[in-house]
Amino acid sequence: MKRIKSNYYFHLLPENLNCAQSVLKGFQKEFNISEAEIENFRAWGGGRAEGGICGAVFAADRILSQIGKESVAEEFRIKAGGLLCTELKDKSFSCSEYVLMADELLAKRIENN
Repeated sequence: MKRIKSNYYFHLLPENLNCAQSVLKGFQKEFNISEAEIENFRAWGGGRAEGGICGAVFAADRILSQIGKESVAEEFRIKAGGLLCTELKDKSFSCSEYVLMADELLAKRIENN
């Protein structure tokens, strides 16, 4: 069965998941992420992640750190044109597109390392 990419879950009703939650949801089965953990990440979306970074990157890096893999932050910064939520809002991508970028970088990192 093919995995559903994280951006599918972004603001999908009724849960209305934020960027950080959407990345966790997209990898929920592969990493046995509980619904409670996904709900806890509601606090990290919308520019509230540590240091103001994009919540999608924050969630991707949280997954990677748990399995001893390297961050995707620098690759994301290059691809998206920034890393902080405040600077990303001024770019030409939507938040859903940033979630997809984080999803694809995370998937690539898992496959290649």
